[in-house]
Amino acid sequence: MGRGSSGPSTGVPAPRGSMRQRLDRLVREAVKFGAVGGAGLLVNLLVFNLVRQVTDLPVVRASVIATVVAIVFNYIGFRYFTYRDRDKSGRTKEMSLFLLFSAVGLVIENGLLYTATYGFGWDSPLQSNVFKFLGIGVATLFRFWSYRTWVFRALPGAAAAGAPAAGPVAKGGREPTGPPSRQRVP
Repeated sequence: MGRGSSGPSTGVPAPRGSMRQRLDRLVREAVKFGAVGGAGLLVNLLVFNLVRQVTDLPVVRASVIATVVAIVFNYIGFRYFTYRDRDKSGRTKEMSLFLLFSAVGLVIENGLLYTATYGFGWDSPLQSNVFKFLGIGVATLFRFWSYRTWVFRALPGAAAAGAPAAGPVAKGGREPTGPPSRQRVP
């Protein structure tokens, strides 16, 4: 049967709307994450280059300082902008997990810079910034997954429908839409 044909009605709404809502929420979340992350990227690179210019610290130490400043900046942005609608009841656990996953991201980010600097001898300011940027990119993929999965968890039931969790929920996380006889099937 083609897309436009109508088959037997099963009374179950097509999952396309539900999938579309999930995709829309994920895209909005990714855009907000990207906005905070983009600002954090600027903070990270500005602090990195400032520390390199003002001090005689080795490149990786300057990078670690910049990453820590960006982590603090990003936590505030994620908690109060990107994930402001997420569960806020366990702040100590949330902060601990955020710091743990941020530390893993710090190791990923600065490990790449360390390898480029000390493994390959690429230590010019341009090369350091390129590998700092690449390290941030790789670490960002890990951070996005870990923050949304473990740190800023969705409230139970609220994320599935994008509304409060009150009321009965049908199998699959959808709210009941009435008896099958009253549903319209396109």
